Amino acid sequence: MRWYTALPTAAVAAGASTVAYASLYERTRWTLRRFDVPVLAPGSAPLTVLHLSDLHMTAGQRSKQDWVAALDGLEPDLVVDTGDNLAGHDAVPAVLRSLDPLLDRPGVFVTSSNDYYAPRPKNPFSYFTRTTKRVHGDELPWRGMRDAFTGRGWLDLTNARGELTVAGRRISFAGLDDPHLRRDRYDDVAGPADRTADLRIGVVHSPEPRVLDRFVADGYDLLLCGHTHGGQLRVPFYGALVTNCGIDRDRARWLHRWAGPAPERPAGTWLHVSAGLGTSPYAPARFACPPEATLLTLTAREP
Repeated sequence: MRWYTALPTAAVAAGASTVAYASLYERTRWTLRRFDVPVLAPGSAPLTVLHLSDLHMTAGQRSKQDWVAALDGLEPDLVVDTGDNLAGHDAVPAVLRSLDPLLDRPGVFVTSSNDYYAPRPKNPFSYFTRTTKRVHGDELPWRGMRDAFTGRGWLDLTNARGELTVAGRRISFAGLDDPHLRRDRYDDVAGPADRTADLRIGVVHSPEPRVLDRFVADGYDLLLCGHTHGGQLRVPFYGALVTNCGIDRDRARWLHRWAGPAPERPAGTWLHVSAGLGTSPYAPARFACPPEATLLTLTAREP
């Protein structure tokens, strides 16, 4: 065989191996990330927050359900769910099964696009273009999931503010509906964050700069988001190819600072973007970006 006829064969084999790895192995390599966030008042004891996002659950994903349920063993002080839990009409019982032990803990959540509408096949190259036209699938039974969450005591922060006392600390929250669908109504939660609380947290599914800037301007200490899947397909030494929203590629996942427009807060605030635990059923692959949940340990700031 001549060398130049062997090259296409090698390329095809490498491509097939990559697809097999991304679709058969990495997309179910459940991973726990840990970050320390120095956001509490000096001298405060640590507080742990389990951040879940983008489960995109289907009824048959038992290994994901079991893994998420086992996260209760971390004994987090607070659970924050930033949306996109559903990926099918029969997924609500599966989501509730996976979250059942965590629903006994203090928690907050927002609903988002893939809670409202079933996934649809789409051209993957559409993610590289900006378009205002969105075609939705059938409506999902998201209200049953919402009611089950609130019935167990979790706060619904979808275009709402709220407050919880967690491990003896009073936490003030504000949350939004999904900016990706333009359902966010920041004016409903606008105004300075409660400075008498021990901590102020903003919660929204899609990390769109226009809403992150408003959270920073209102004085929130920590912002929690999802939506990006961390890029889902990342190129080593380059990063995410796309973010599927307005945030820059360098902050498509994990812990960063977001400065925002507030001159009195030049350092901005802490922003954590979860890479999420799922994918669309029509794009079941991850590469260099395993599915993950995050345990944030909130620690005291330097005096």
